[in-house]
Amino acid sequence: MLGALLLALRQPLADRLWPQARIDRLLAEGDQALSEGRLDQADGGGARQKYEAAQALDSDRGEARAGLARVGRQALARADAAIAAGRPVEAGRWLALAAELQVPRAQRDAVARRLREVELADVDPAALGKRAAAALAARDPERALPLYARWLAAVPGDAVALEGREDALSLLLERVPVALQAGDLAAAAHWLATARRHDPGHVELPDLQAAYAQALSDQVRDAQRSLARGEADAAGARFVLLRAVAPEDPAVAEGARRTASVLAGDARRLAADFRFEAAGRALDLARRLAPDLAEVAAATRDLERARAAESRLHPATAGGRGGALALRAALAAFEESLAAGDLIEPPGTSAYDRLRAAQAISPQDPRVHAASRRMQAAAAACVEDGLRGNRLRSAQECHDAWRSLAPADRALAPAGARLAQRWLAVGEERLRAGELDAASRALGSARRIDPRTQGLDELERRLSRARAGAP
Repeated sequence: MLGALLLALRQPLADRLWPQARIDRLLAEGDQALSEGRLDQADGGGARQKYEAAQALDSDRGEARAGLARVGRQALARADAAIAAGRPVEAGRWLALAAELQVPRAQRDAVARRLREVELADVDPAALGKRAAAALAARDPERALPLYARWLAAVPGDAVALEGREDALSLLLERVPVALQAGDLAAAAHWLATARRHDPGHVELPDLQAAYAQALSDQVRDAQRSLARGEADAAGARFVLLRAVAPEDPAVAEGARRTASVLAGDARRLAADFRFEAAGRALDLARRLAPDLAEVAAATRDLERARAAESRLHPATAGGRGGALALRAALAAFEESLAAGDLIEPPGTSAYDRLRAAQAISPQDPRVHAASRRMQAAAAACVEDGLRGNRLRSAQECHDAWRSLAPADRALAPAGARLAQRWLAVGEERLRAGELDAASRALGSARRIDPRTQGLDELERRLSRARAGAP
């Protein structure tokens, strides 16, 4: 039985104990897939996926890069063969793969020219011209422009086609100022993008793009003013729309994160008061703005804890002597848990949860404020102890509690940055060891604590490539 067990587990054990063996196996599997003509497969069995997985585990191995180069050359050869066989769609797919694998541009351009000639062989410029003119007469520039593009691809420089395209673009761009005046940034962005795609040098584009940028900036400022006035819901609704229109704009991204942080804080406070419906609404909006924000994750846990504790805290809502007795009992329980070192765990009887219970009873009581300061100091010390002892999970839980109690504490962000960097290092180590699930969990922890940590996106890309080539 022992022999059979060792036989069954020999490969997983080898992968865990000797990561180099896993890389060698992936390279061999890539060579095999390449020899069998399996260049690229969605299930991870293609040569591309195997070589990329090996490269993700050890980016210094030249065999993986050489293997990917061979895949690219074979993809280009297949594109050429598909063109000769009259299969332009298939040729386009292989040509795209060759481009993704960085086959030299000069080699790709030659094949791309042949593909273009095949695609244009059956184009009838006269028929295209009639359809384009009809679309333009119907004041439908979005239907006319693709037709003019195909016409010009078949007959480059055709004066009639160029003139028609110019008229269609002018008609399209007339809509932009109207949309900006109405505050419809989404429509304006769509029409500007369409115009750039067909003629990036169009004479009207610079002024209209400047007007769009100004309108976007104005809406960002309006949302920021709403946030400054304490209208986080209004600011959040505005930033949701702005993120859909300009997700890469730094001001929009930063405004969305700041608003999500405020909404998460609102959700925590509402949860502490057992106003669960309002807390849920604030938290849902925060998730739409910045789902990976650490404050959002902390607020989610606080809401769950508050809901779980509600049934035990009915006396807390009572006034008079009942409320005073409940407060005294909650603070005594807090002191007991704090003395025992039960800062975050177990749920419901930890110092953190018992402090929350006291805050729900009488948030303005000086004794509650004093207990909160002690809990904050204990959580900060817990983070430092966890970092020193490499107990990152404990440090993270304490950091979350610290953030919940004192989100404006200046020491919070530097501690979080150090913790995120440690998690990132763990993710890198686990990835090199071939432990992909552990690497993914470490990456998620780092991103949740500080999404701006340098190196997160690169590790995520390497992890995705490693997963794609996993058996």
